[in-house]
Amino acid sequence: MTRTDATPELVRSLLREHHPDLAGLPLSLAARGWDNQMWRLGDRLAVRLPWATESADALLRKEHAWLPGLAPHLPLPVPVPRHLGEPSAHFPHPWLLTTWVPGEPADRAPATRADQAADALAAFLTALHRPAPAGAPDGRGRGGPLTGHAEGFARHLASATELGLVPDPDAVRAVWEDAAAAPEWTGPRLWLHGDLHPANVLTADGTFCGVIDFGDLFAGDPAGDLAAAWVLLPDGAADRFHRAYRPTPDEALLRRARGWAVLRSLACLHIGHAGVHGRPGGKASWGPPARHALERLVAAHARR
Repeated sequence: MTRTDATPELVRSLLREHHPDLAGLPLSLAARGWDNQMWRLGDRLAVRLPWATESADALLRKEHAWLPGLAPHLPLPVPVPRHLGEPSAHFPHPWLLTTWVPGEPADRAPATRADQAADALAAFLTALHRPAPAGAPDGRGRGGPLTGHAEGFARHLASATELGLVPDPDAVRAVWEDAAAAPEWTGPRLWLHGDLHPANVLTADGTFCGVIDFGDLFAGDPAGDLAAAWVLLPDGAADRFHRAYRPTPDEALLRRARGWAVLRSLACLHIGHAGVHGRPGGKASWGPPARHALERLVAAHARR
C-alpha cells in the first residue's frame, strides 16, 4: 500500500455516501497508527482508514467481524464497529465507523493509581480471555511458542545494547531464556487483544478507562496479553494483577508472559529511540514505558 494521508474532504465524502446524517459533524485527526488513521467524528464516533500497510484492510474487516460480539462482555469501553465501508471510487480500501473511546493513551499519561489499574486490567483480561470459537483468527506471529522468536529477540537485544538502550543485556537475556524454557500452553485457544502496548490502552484519573485498536485480535496463548502487567502497570502492581486475574495464572504462564513482555519492550525501545531522533515511524513517548518495563522484568526475575 502506498502511504497516503487521508484528508477531511475524503472522510466527509465517504460519510456523505454512506451516512449523510453524520457528514456535518465536527471532524479532526486523532491518531496515525501503524496500519490506520483515526479521525474523531463528533463526540461519540470515530472513522478509521487504512493508510500505511498491506495488512490494514484485513485488520479492519477482522474487527468488524468479531469485536461487536465481544464488546458487551468487556468491563472497559472499546471501539465498537458501527459500519464497514467497502472500497469505492472515493477510496480503494475498506474503512470503519466505530464508537469513540475517551481517554489519554498510556504512553503519554501512564497509570499512577496502582491498585485501581491492576484491578481494572485484570477484570478486562479475565472477561476477554474466553475460549474462542472455531474459525477465530490466528495471531500474526503471536500466540504460539516463544522459541520461534529467538532470532528476533537476539537481534533486537543486540541492537538495543549497541544503542545504549539496555544497560544490562545479560539480565534481560536471563529473563528471556527462562521464559523460552517454560512449558508451552496446552489449554484452549482464548481470545486475545494481541497488541496491548501503552498507546492502545487509555487512562483517566490515574487508571485505565478504555482499550482500543483490536486489529490484532486473535485466539491463542493468553501469555501474550498477560505481558501487559509489566508493560502497563506502575511499579509493584503486577502481583496484585496476578492475584485478581482469573483463573489464577500458574508459574509457566507467568514465565511465558515475561518473555512476551521482553519482546514487546525491546521493540518499543527501538520505536522510542527512532522518535527521539526524528526518524519515520518513531514515537518518542514509547521509550520510557519500555525502559521501565524491562527494569521491572529484570527485578521480578531476580526475586524468583
